[in-house]
Amino acid sequence: MARRLDPDSLLRQLQQASTPLAPLYIIAGDESLLVIEATDALRAAAVARGHTERTRLILDARSDWTAVTGATQNVSLFGDRKLLELALPSGKPGKTGGETLEALAARVRNGELVDVVVTLTLPRLDRATRSAKWAAALLDAGTLVEVPSIERNALPRWIGQRLARQGQELDPDTLSWMAEKVEGNLLAAFQEIQKLGLLYPPGRLEGDDVRRAVLDVARYDVFDLRDAMLSGETSRALTILQALRGEGEALPLILWAVGDEIRLLARLAKLQAGRGDLGAEMRRSRVFGPREQGLRRTLARVPATTWPEALRHAHDIDRLVKGLKVPGRMDDPWEELARLLLRITVERKS
Repeated sequence: MARRLDPDSLLRQLQQASTPLAPLYIIAGDESLLVIEATDALRAAAVARGHTERTRLILDARSDWTAVTGATQNVSLFGDRKLLELALPSGKPGKTGGETLEALAARVRNGELVDVVVTLTLPRLDRATRSAKWAAALLDAGTLVEVPSIERNALPRWIGQRLARQGQELDPDTLSWMAEKVEGNLLAAFQEIQKLGLLYPPGRLEGDDVRRAVLDVARYDVFDLRDAMLSGETSRALTILQALRGEGEALPLILWAVGDEIRLLARLAKLQAGRGDLGAEMRRSRVFGPREQGLRRTLARVPATTWPEALRHAHDIDRLVKGLKVPGRMDDPWEELARLLLRITVERKS
C-alpha cells in the first residue's frame, strides 16, 4: 500500500532537502486552503530539486485525457525534470479518465516515470471513490496526502496554531470569538490571521485590538463579493470586484473564494434535485447561520442547471489566470470573472 501523510508531515518531509520526492502524490480533501498549501509546498520542493518544466491540467470526465499520457512521455529538449500537476475537482474521471489514471499508476509502480513528479488533487475520498479501480490503483502506487476537514469546534485551536506560526498568540475567548465571526470558514479565518500579522508585531495580542481589526470593514473583501453574488446584487457585485481590482487584491484569491462557493452550490443543487438531505450536507460542509440562509436563497433563485456551467466557467478563468488561452473566453480573466458574476446574479428561475 502507498504511504499516507497528513499536510504537516508532508511539509516536514519536504523541508529535508536530502529526501527524494515520490513520483506520485495524491492530495485529497475538501479544505481548499489546505489543499492549495500542500500543492504549493510540493511545487516549491519539486522546483528546488530541479523539476523546472511544469504542466498543469484541470480535468473532468469530458476532458482529452491523452494530454496526461503525452505530458509524462514527451522528452524535454533541454533535459529538464518535469512536474505534472493534475486537478480533478469533481473527483469523477469517467471511463477514459479512469483507465488513464490506472495506466499512470502502473507506470509509477513499474518505475517508468523517470525525472517526473506527478501531483493529483481530488475532493475528499469517500468509501465509494476509494473502491473505484482507478482510485485503488493510484492509492496503491502513490503517496496519499489526506487533508483533514477543520470542524467548527476545532477552528479556534487552528487559528491559534496559525497565529503561532507568525509569532503571535491570543487568549482562548478571543480565538473562539474569531471562529464565530468567520462562521467556520477557513479561508475567512486565514485572511484575518494574515491581516493580524500585518497590523501587529509578534507577541501576545490584545483582544480589543483583534476585535477592532476583524470588524474593520472600511475596505471591501472577497466575502463582500461572495455575499453580493449569493444575494443576486449584480451592480454591487461588479462594484466590489472593481474595487478589489483597484486595491490590488490577488485575483487567484478572489477566484478561490468565488469558485469554492460555486463548487458548494453545484453540489447542493445536485443533492436538492435528487431530493437529498440538504440540511445534513450543509452541516457536513460547516455551513451555518446567515451563510446557510444565503445559500438556500441562492438555490431557490438560480436554476440547478446553471451551476455545472458556472463551475466550468470558473475552471476556465483559472486557466486564464495561469496565462493559458481558453477558446470562447476573453483573454482578461478579470473580465471573465465579471461575466461569471453576471451569470449567477442575473439568472433567475422562471
